[in-house]
Amino acid sequence: MSHDADIHKLAELIKGINIAMLTTVGDNGALHSRPMATQQAEFDGVLWFFTEAESGKVHEVQQDKHVNLSYADPSGNRFVSVSGLAQLVRDRAKAEELWSPIHKAWFPKGLDDPNLALLRVQVTQAEYWDGPSSTLVKLYGFAKAMVTGKKYGEEGVDHAKVDLRSGMPSA
Repeated sequence: MSHDADIHKLAELIKGINIAMLTTVGDNGALHSRPMATQQAEFDGVLWFFTEAESGKVHEVQQDKHVNLSYADPSGNRFVSVSGLAQLVRDRAKAEELWSPIHKAWFPKGLDDPNLALLRVQVTQAEYWDGPSSTLVKLYGFAKAMVTGKKYGEEGVDHAKVDLRSGMPSA
């Protein structure tokens, strides 16, 4: 697929999956994961998250900008793993664009909270699995695997690895 087609496919796959597990690398090399709400912005190869500027994840990103985001929709049989480069961003205009009243639960002072920041993740690579979501199709596939002895889940699954680095602006 082309770069634009890859971005479109990823946008479709993560659409509606509001929470991603963000994994960062700690000082000792250990991986740390935590749930993060993906902001509703048109996906163009960049994902946005609100964060506290003074947080463990921000410290980790400042030490090692490589992150992973995992999206899962088991009922829709969609799973996406995204690798990218994260950076802390303080951009009032972008924060206003992404802000919704629900964010006050985490940032009671709203957009004027001095600890409010954005985490920007430039996606570099992704891998996805997109299979049939119908329960009957899943049951049929499971039963067929039991009868034939073939591994369950391989038929009808759209699986691909996507490399978006070629479309990234040079630094």
